[in-house]
Amino acid sequence: MIAVSTPEPLTAHVQACLLCGTRARLTSGALAVCLGCIREGDGEEVDPGLEAVHTISRARFGLPIRPPRHPDGVLCPLCALECRIADGMRGFCGLRTAVDGRLTHLAGTPRKGMLSWCRDPLPTNCVAEWVCEGNRHSGCHNLAVFYESCTANCLYCQNWHYRVKSPLLRASTTAGELADAAQDDTFCACFFGGDPSSQMPHALAASKLLEARGVRICWETNGMMHPKHMRVALGYSMRTGGCIKFDLKAYDDRLHRALAGVSNRRTLENFAAAGERHRERPDLPLVVASTLLVPGYVDPEEVRAIASFIASVNPEIPYALLGFAPNLFMSDLPYTSEQHAEQAQQAALDAGLTNVRVGNHSLLGAGRQ
Repeated sequence: MIAVSTPEPLTAHVQACLLCGTRARLTSGALAVCLGCIREGDGEEVDPGLEAVHTISRARFGLPIRPPRHPDGVLCPLCALECRIADGMRGFCGLRTAVDGRLTHLAGTPRKGMLSWCRDPLPTNCVAEWVCEGNRHSGCHNLAVFYESCTANCLYCQNWHYRVKSPLLRASTTAGELADAAQDDTFCACFFGGDPSSQMPHALAASKLLEARGVRICWETNGMMHPKHMRVALGYSMRTGGCIKFDLKAYDDRLHRALAGVSNRRTLENFAAAGERHRERPDLPLVVASTLLVPGYVDPEEVRAIASFIASVNPEIPYALLGFAPNLFMSDLPYTSEQHAEQAQQAALDAGLTNVRVGNHSLLGAGRQ
C-alpha cells in the first residue's frame, strides 16, 4: 500500500516551455509545455511528451499506465476507453481484469462498490448550488457518494487520495447497503469521485433503490460512461428532480489529453445528448456544466470554446467556472486570479450562455504575496 502523502513533483518547475523556450510563471513543471505549444505545436513533438507525463504519474500510484489494447483481450464497454484486457491485466480504472478470457469485476458491480459516503448538511457547496433546489432545504442532508476510482488521470486532481486504495484490499459496499444509508431527512444523493463512470452498474442499482425511497438523484461526472448508462442516469435525475453535472475540462482535445490523460470525445457526445433533454424541465435545471480555471492552461479563449459548444446545445444550461487550487502534480501553479475568473465569465457570456456563475470565490487570488 502506498502511503497517503503528497507525491513529489514529476519535474522541477522550470517556468519555461521545453519546446518553444517561452518563460512563463504559468507553465507547469508537470507538463513542461506551454498552452500555445499544446494547441499549435507539432504533434510528433508534443504528444509523446504528454503521454510520458501521464505514464509516470500513474506509475507513482501503481495504476495501469494506459488503457490496455491487447489484440486477444476481452472488451470492457463500460466507458469511453473500451479497454481490451487479457488475463493478468487490469483496465485503466483498475477495477476490471480478465480470468480465463472472461471479464472480471474487482469492484463496481451492484454487489461490490468501491466508495465512501457521508451526510453533507444542506445547504452545501454543490457545483450547481445556485440553481440546486437542495440548497433551499436547510435541515436536510445530501448523501454524498464518493466513488474511489476514475476513468481519467487529471494531473491536478483535488481528490487524488483514492488512487492509493487497492480494490483487492478495500472493503466494499453493496448497492443495497448504500441505499439503506438514506434517512427521512435525506433530500438528495450525489454520485461523484473519482468518478461514477467506472462504477455505473453499482451507482445505477443504488439509484433505483434510492428513487423508491423518494431521494433525488444527482451526478457529478467527467461524462465518459457508456451512452446507455448515461441515459439511465439522466432518467433517474429527471424523474426525481435531481441533475447531472458535467465537468468539461477543455474543448480542445489535445489540451484535454494533456490535463486529464484521455480524450474528451465521449464527454462531449454525452453532454450534447443530455443537453437535448434540458428543455423538458425548464423550471429546474436538469443539466449543469462546470470548468476548472487552471491558470496558464484553461484560459478565457478555452472557456469561450467550451461555452460556444454548450450554447450550441442549449444556451440556458447553467455554467459554473471554478477556482483552481494547486494540487497533486500541478501544485506549482498559482490559484486562479480574480482577473482570470472575470475574463472567463465574460467570454462565456459573449459565447451566448445566459446563466454563468463563478464559484469557489474564496480561492480566487488566494496565496498572493
